Amino acid sequence: MLVELRIRNVAVIDTVSLPLAGGLNVLTGETGAGKSLIIGALGMLLGERAAADRVRAGAERATVEGVFDLRGLPAVRVLLDERGVEADDDLLVLKREVGANGRSRAWINGSAVTASVLADVGARLVSVHGQHDSRQLVDADHQREVLDAYVQADAARAGVAAAHAQLVALRARERELEQGRQDAMRRADYLRFVAREIEEVNPVIGEDDALDADIRRLAHAEELQGLAAQAAAAITGDDRAALTRLATVRRALASLVRIDPSLERLQSGFDAAVYALDELTTELESYAETIEADPQRLRTLERRRDQLVSLMRKYGPTMPEVLAAAAEASTALDLLDGGTLDLAAIADARASAEGALAEAAAELTRLRQRGAHRFARAVTALLPELGMREGRVEVVLAPLEAIGAAGAESVAFVAALNAGSDMRPLSRIASGGELSRVMLALSTVLARLQQVPTLVFDEVDAGVGGAVAWQVGALMRRVASHHQVLAISHLAQIAARAHHHIVVHKSAVGTVTTSDTTVVIDDARVVEIARMLGGDADREVSRAHARELLTRGSEDVQALADVGATLEVTPSATPKRQRRGKPV
Repeated sequence: MLVELRIRNVAVIDTVSLPLAGGLNVLTGETGAGKSLIIGALGMLLGERAAADRVRAGAERATVEGVFDLRGLPAVRVLLDERGVEADDDLLVLKREVGANGRSRAWINGSAVTASVLADVGARLVSVHGQHDSRQLVDADHQREVLDAYVQADAARAGVAAAHAQLVALRARERELEQGRQDAMRRADYLRFVAREIEEVNPVIGEDDALDADIRRLAHAEELQGLAAQAAAAITGDDRAALTRLATVRRALASLVRIDPSLERLQSGFDAAVYALDELTTELESYAETIEADPQRLRTLERRRDQLVSLMRKYGPTMPEVLAAAAEASTALDLLDGGTLDLAAIADARASAEGALAEAAAELTRLRQRGAHRFARAVTALLPELGMREGRVEVVLAPLEAIGAAGAESVAFVAALNAGSDMRPLSRIASGGELSRVMLALSTVLARLQQVPTLVFDEVDAGVGGAVAWQVGALMRRVASHHQVLAISHLAQIAARAHHHIVVHKSAVGTVTTSDTTVVIDDARVVEIARMLGGDADREVSRAHARELLTRGSEDVQALADVGATLEVTPSATPKRQRRGKPV
């Protein structure tokens, strides 16, 4: 359970340390005092988006820490081991930080983790139910998820989703093959022409560039031969040739070195230059000998180049694209020739996948059918306690035309919340207050199955009051016999049921407004309940009313386990009851 929540620099909160206890914790305070900020900070700790605008003005960062007691939570320890987080003792500390620059960081027991890991672990520790959840009740997908959670259909749902995804992929592949085969049939003659034309030429990547170079040499053979011979003669030819004229330099350098041996390096450089000229002459003469005009070969190369240019003009503009066109044509023709066999294989695989999907969906349908009536009866049994004495809820399963990723049927909650009313969808018959109470009844039923130790109800009592509010508080206290419950409420009837009462209040420190919390007991709690009742908390008559309410609220209510016959939950799915202290 959540032992303590520490908040620093979140919106108008400077520093808050919120101690929590087992049983029913109720958070109260004036509108705008900061109750929603505390729930928002808790959401941030549980992995929700952490934005820079949550940081208190003038602060560098906002931080939220939660201290959890892990006793009796082996599944959480297994998850921590899988994520590589150490949890040697019974306490677990989650921490989230968001900077004014928007950067977010998270830790578990001092080890840095990602926000997704924080969210995975947080989801095993706390479940938050807010006002918006009641509006989700009118959504068909949400109703299906609620029923599946009750019948514990996670594995069956995953099996249906996986089988459906495989079938969708096979159908897409089948359509792709059939479309490709039809396209190939329409273009068969053209494809054969393309494949044959390119195959007959049999081009090679890079061949066009090599041909251009060879053709250029052959087309200028005489010119190249003359230029090479001319260059060679200029180096080693007559008396005016370069090497002949350099003999004078050689003699002068020899004389210099005899007089000044330090100039020997100049002699070495000159020798290297002369050697290079000799090598150049040899290569030029050799090149000139290899150049030979060959008009017939030139014409052969030009014809080959024309073939390649024609292919590149049609299928290019580059040689790799020409070869790709040939491969594409061959593949399409292969599909035309062997497509029937491929399609037959795909059809067999599709039929097998359809059978697997039908089998998986049938298992999910059986779970839903077995649990729908029990679930409806369990919820209906709680409605009288919530001020709807004639209320009835039913779950309608309607077959779909085709099995989808979520199964073979739609799920719809219908209800008659007043005497003489017909069964209708919740979206058509429920007011806001009625929806809130139906949602609370659903949450109560599901809570008996949930392994999450802490449940948060964020103003789910909206739209109720009077005796109904008293009953809502009793129901929350009942849930608290098996879970730690944190309820944010404006109703004295619910606050009076709390085992642990915390008040949020806003105050000014200098020119800065901040929110803070106080655990109220004895007279302080009487004053808060009197305030919530709308009376003058300083008047004795208001306080007497508050004390009477607190006396009634401290009376034990029937534990949720005592209505097991109504809930009819699977014994193996029922969490082990945790011991709680005596009610306040």
